[in-house]
Amino acid sequence: MHLSSYVNTILGVFSMDIGVIVSTNLRKIRAEKGYSLTKLSELSGVSKGMLSQIENNGTSPTINTIWKICSGLGIPYTALLEGQPTESAVISKAQTSRQESENGHYRIFGYYPDSPHHNFELFQMELDPQSAYTSIGHSKVNRNGESEEYVMVIQGELTIDVSDKHLELGPDDATKFNSTRRHIYRNSGPAVVKAVIINFYPV
Repeated sequence: MHLSSYVNTILGVFSMDIGVIVSTNLRKIRAEKGYSLTKLSELSGVSKGMLSQIENNGTSPTINTIWKICSGLGIPYTALLEGQPTESAVISKAQTSRQESENGHYRIFGYYPDSPHHNFELFQMELDPQSAYTSIGHSKVNRNGESEEYVMVIQGELTIDVSDKHLELGPDDATKFNSTRRHIYRNSGPAVVKAVIINFYPV
C-alpha cells in the first residue's frame, strides 16, 4: 500500500452526511455490544425514543447527546462520527464533520477521529462572541487513566472553567485538563474564538 493511501485510511475523514454516519455507526456499535435500546438508554441517560430517532436518521443529535451516548457505549466521541476515508491526504474544513450546540453558537469540526492507529481526536472549535458552552465531560472509554483535553487558541480570547480553576487564554496560548470533568468555555469578547482541541486517551 502506498504511504498516501495508508495515511488516508487511518485518518477516517468524513465524506458522508453526518446524520447518516451517526445513524449507521450507532446501530452497528449497539448491535456489537448486544445492547437493547432500553439498556443503552439506562447507560447513557438518553431516552429510548431519542435513540430510536437517531438510529433511523430522524433527528440530528446535539454535541452533548452524542457525548452521553458514547459514554454509555464506552467509546470515544468520534466513534459515532467516523465515516469513509476520502482520497485526499489534505483535510479541508469542508470535509470534516460539523457538530453544533443547541443554539448554534458553539461549533466543532472533526478532523481526526480516534482509531486503533492513534489514541487522540483533533477538532477545530468556534465559539461566537458573548457566548458560553458547557461540556458534560468525556468518557474514560475503557483505557488506562482518564482522558485529557488540550486546547490551543488561534483567534480571540477564551476562558475555561474546569473544577476550581478559571483559565484565561489568548491567541497562541494553550492549556490541558482532565476532560472527564464538566467544563465551560466562555467567549466574552467581540470576535469569534477559534481554537484547536485535542482529546487524548491514555493507553
